[in-house]
Amino acid sequence: MSLKNGDTMLLYIHIPYCDSKCHYCSFNSYTDKFDTRQNYMLALENQLIYELKRFKVQNQEIETLFIGGGTPSTIHPKLYKPIFKILSPWLKKDAEITIEANPNSATVSWLKGMFDLGVNRVSFGVQSFHKEKLKALNRSHSPQQAIKAIENAKKIGFEHISLDLIYNYQGDTKELLEYDIDQAFQLPIDHISAYELTIESGTKFWATPQVKQEDENLAFFVAKEITKRGFNHYEISNFGNYESIHNKGYWKLTDYIGIGAGAVGFKKDTRYYPTTNIENYIQNPLLIKEEPISNEELLTEKIFLGLRSTVGIDERILDKDMRGRANFLVQKGKLTKEKNIYRNSNFFLSDEVALYILT
Repeated sequence: MSLKNGDTMLLYIHIPYCDSKCHYCSFNSYTDKFDTRQNYMLALENQLIYELKRFKVQNQEIETLFIGGGTPSTIHPKLYKPIFKILSPWLKKDAEITIEANPNSATVSWLKGMFDLGVNRVSFGVQSFHKEKLKALNRSHSPQQAIKAIENAKKIGFEHISLDLIYNYQGDTKELLEYDIDQAFQLPIDHISAYELTIESGTKFWATPQVKQEDENLAFFVAKEITKRGFNHYEISNFGNYESIHNKGYWKLTDYIGIGAGAVGFKKDTRYYPTTNIENYIQNPLLIKEEPISNEELLTEKIFLGLRSTVGIDERILDKDMRGRANFLVQKGKLTKEKNIYRNSNFFLSDEVALYILT
């Protein structure tokens, strides 16, 4: 069984600052540490230089850069400039460079500043175009701000624009979600990430789990409404007539460098975890925990990730028994097989299919 990846690499940079903490958010982010931003960005530079050596990155080998958070639009473009200068020799000429943004902080000048640095894809945390739902989720923008920010990004010249939507919050109906999807498609976007609300420990919603609806029909409804408007459903939560190279790289288990407090890196058979505390990270950005991953764990991940996306599973990584079970699923119409790749036709059943193949 071969688990070898290609020669390209992904890079993720984590920005842990937010204007407000969304009630569902479990990411490493803070609303009260803005005075550390300058020192944090300097620490990012130090870790980046170190990781480029550790990962033995070659010239123009980094295929994608994704700056996520937190809220990357809380950092001024001038503080990103040294990062882009360091990265210049290592990024492919046509690299996909994505930055996440919140509509309230993605001003025209911020968007223009990031565009001038070479960012060619922006992903807006919209979540809904309903004012009451935004307030309930503790989002710090209005529907009008979201519309304006996306229109501004298009005018500035961003090649690819994405937005996030959330469903299965209490009170979500087909009518409400159809309105959100209709509004999204009136905007100049080529990608939508539609996430089901999840309740995680440490979030505000953890104390009120009833805010999550248990309506699996809404997942199928959202997927159907987005695809019938022309977007391809290429991963359980992602749709577009442009498919993010960075996202697909994760599902192929491509090597990726993780920079920043709370980021994660992955190379071959090891995961790397920088410290999550901002002050500790600034003090020592090279304090990175290593976690070895066994071949069995890698295989399990490849199967789970491949089945929740159009990446699929290469039959050559499966043993004889697994192939037998996968072929049985093909006979039953649960999987398709093209050349040597098994693909899943229903991403919402991907975990069950993966468990069947593995056991």
